[in-house]
Amino acid sequence: MVRLLCILVLLWLVPHHAVAQTKRSDLNLVIAMDCSWSVNSGEYALQAGGIAATFSDPEILETIRAGFRGRISVMIVHWSTWGTQRIAVPWHVIETRADAIDYARKAALMERQTVQGGTSISGALRFSQNAFKTVPLFGDRQVIDVIADGENNDGNRVENIRDQIIGLGTTINALAVMNEVSYLHHYLRNRVIGGAGAFVEKALNYRDFQRAFKKKLLREIKGELLTRRNIRLTGAPG
Repeated sequence: MVRLLCILVLLWLVPHHAVAQTKRSDLNLVIAMDCSWSVNSGEYALQAGGIAATFSDPEILETIRAGFRGRISVMIVHWSTWGTQRIAVPWHVIETRADAIDYARKAALMERQTVQGGTSISGALRFSQNAFKTVPLFGDRQVIDVIADGENNDGNRVENIRDQIIGLGTTINALAVMNEVSYLHHYLRNRVIGGAGAFVEKALNYRDFQRAFKKKLLREIKGELLTRRNIRLTGAPG
């Protein structure tokens, strides 16, 4: 009798365990937010406010819910110099309206975590890739979203880090804030982004940040197909 009960308990546990292990997200996304010396307090506030407003936008939740899994996982990282990257808002799974509003609130209240040092996009990429080790759900896609208003000027050569990361299956996208470097979108396209469907979005300045960030996030949630152009620009294997 005891043996029979044990077998019944095991039969009951297996499918529940299997469901728990196979729960996935459509997208695991690290938002790597520029906090280097070129970003003043007002520009930082426009970034944080733009991210918060975007996640509280009903269109974002509708797009998340329309995905195959109906959920995404998101983290926000602050970065500046090679050795200075910090988690500003840890991993959250966004699946419901309450999840999205809670994440928006945390983004609005986050304090600047880094020293106002150099612009190490390579350091931001390395740290962001490592952050996927702690993500709560397996994701169908894994994306790093780099926000920058300048070129990599500190730390390792950014192309080397990029190539390592896309070799692991992660896509790197970028949001170029065009207030200081007129060719920044070209620089990010040629030297920073890579992987399946990689793209660069432009914000004219920090006041244009919220519009550009929302457009970019919608595209990332929906996903993009790998194209020959992506392969040619990034050097990804094909």
